[in-house]
Amino acid sequence: MNRRIKINLVILLVTVTNCMAQQTTIYTIGDSTMANKENPAENPERGWVQVLPQFLTGNIILDNRAVNGRSSRSFITEGRWDAILEILKEGDYVFIQFGHNDQKKISPNRYTNPHVGYRHNLIKYVLETRAKGAIPILISSIVRRNFNEQGTLIDTHGDYPLETRLVALEYNVPFIDLQYLSEQLEESYGMEGSKKLHLHFEPGEVSYYPDGRIDNTHLSLLGATEIAELAVEELRIKVPDLVGFIK
Repeated sequence: MNRRIKINLVILLVTVTNCMAQQTTIYTIGDSTMANKENPAENPERGWVQVLPQFLTGNIILDNRAVNGRSSRSFITEGRWDAILEILKEGDYVFIQFGHNDQKKISPNRYTNPHVGYRHNLIKYVLETRAKGAIPILISSIVRRNFNEQGTLIDTHGDYPLETRLVALEYNVPFIDLQYLSEQLEESYGMEGSKKLHLHFEPGEVSYYPDGRIDNTHLSLLGATEIAELAVEELRIKVPDLVGFIK
């Protein structure tokens, strides 16, 4: 390889690297309702961020850092947040959705008081994101499919979504109310039909769950796609600068 070709390759590599470094990235932090699921060819479960790329253009990077079982507390103590801060840059976005696991009182490594620890953690995420010149977006937890015998959908998240709303209001953060939107979605499908949004399988119905499964928290492909579409429509309204990245 002659010297001129080598120089051109180096220039090309530097150009590509610089373009990638400057490309806007969405980082998503949260729990299993957002997280990517392994073995999607066989596993019917999806996180709603896992299916989000179909609604985005190729001009933005989506880096889904959500992990099963994490709370606003454990995501920090495990070093997952620091790993994002190290590479977060001006103009990036951070989607923040916790609450499902913060309420687990039997898990001291995850539990947070909604009005103290949880609130403090959300504020930490917001302020540290902004310190990097990036844009935080707060998102309330999706509802669980929890209908009573009369067919009324009953909330299971207590004050965690409320604190998310209050922090968003106090710190002027774009807020996507997936609790409200997913509640409407569940009700629109009805007590029976909403099973399709989650993981309801009889024994032998799908090979991934040979003994069957009844899970009213986590999402099927249909449920994840519906939630992702709701989130995208809210982003069009609440975060106009993202519109150019949405199909």
